[in-house]
Amino acid sequence: MTIREELELREKEILAPWACFSVDSKGRNEQEEQCDIRPVFQRDRDRILHSKSFRRLKDKTQVFLSPDGDHYRTRMTHTLEVSQNARTIAKALRLNEDLVEAIALGHDLGHTPFGHAGERALNRISPDGFRHHEQSLRTVDVLEKNGAGLNLTWEVRDGIVKHQMNTIPATLEGQIVRLSDKIAYIHHDMDDAIRGGILTDDDVPEEIARVVGRTLGQRLDRFIHDIITSSQGKAQIRMSDEVEQAFHKMRAFMFENVYTNPKAKAEESRAENMVEVLYAYYCRHSEELPELQKRMIEAGTPVHTAVCDYISSMTDRYAIKTFESLYIPRTWDVM
Repeated sequence: MTIREELELREKEILAPWACFSVDSKGRNEQEEQCDIRPVFQRDRDRILHSKSFRRLKDKTQVFLSPDGDHYRTRMTHTLEVSQNARTIAKALRLNEDLVEAIALGHDLGHTPFGHAGERALNRISPDGFRHHEQSLRTVDVLEKNGAGLNLTWEVRDGIVKHQMNTIPATLEGQIVRLSDKIAYIHHDMDDAIRGGILTDDDVPEEIARVVGRTLGQRLDRFIHDIITSSQGKAQIRMSDEVEQAFHKMRAFMFENVYTNPKAKAEESRAENMVEVLYAYYCRHSEELPELQKRMIEAGTPVHTAVCDYISSMTDRYAIKTFESLYIPRTWDVM
């Protein structure tokens, strides 16, 4: 018996009957030989962790564009916080931590530079629109490994593409990530807003604070505990009615005071303009796209899709550098 098979048996012994077991995965789009050490979801987690798109998350905006400080979140730190929240919930509910972690680490791989500002720009200008959760799936399926893709399992792919609020993942593990994503960004975006002098804990309305707490730590603890207690033994990952109402009120409070705050979002229009200009340029000059995108166009991919693939893969720094190289005059040094 291989180590992988021993681990698969251990899952059957330890995890809840309604967990998603590695041995029962619906499989991959392309059949491949099993690893003798790692079950399939652990293997997917490792593939995502070692991907280029994952490493690029460290230089992609979460909420605040180019903040003056080292402690503001990036898309990478957001992803790690989602993963930690999700694993805490999965462990308590005896669900599959490997699957939860793989989905969490991969859920934002398709996010644009400049956060949702870049997403809005591409969605507005591209004929097919642009949605980062769909691009995350496209990244792992089509773009990674120079066009070969990561060939992830069906369950991980389902969790990645369905982490938005208006969809429900097929597995309980995917549902955990879906809620953990929302909890993470409400928590850390509030923390960053406090750090940036935009809000204080005392600004949270009393009707919310009374239910979920008056400090960052209290609210995060309340959300996670409530999900665990409300989901035990059930076929759905959920919050209690009271906490869910407070959660949506907190989310609305954040949209009103942070996500649309002029101080926090002062540079977003410039970022959107930059993305739109880059999109228009590469649609006119597709011959200047990287080799992967040119190969895809030759194989039948629409130019605008290939351009979206390229721009969404950029980090903030690389997008600015590319824009400057195309449009900012350089000093002419006469020898």
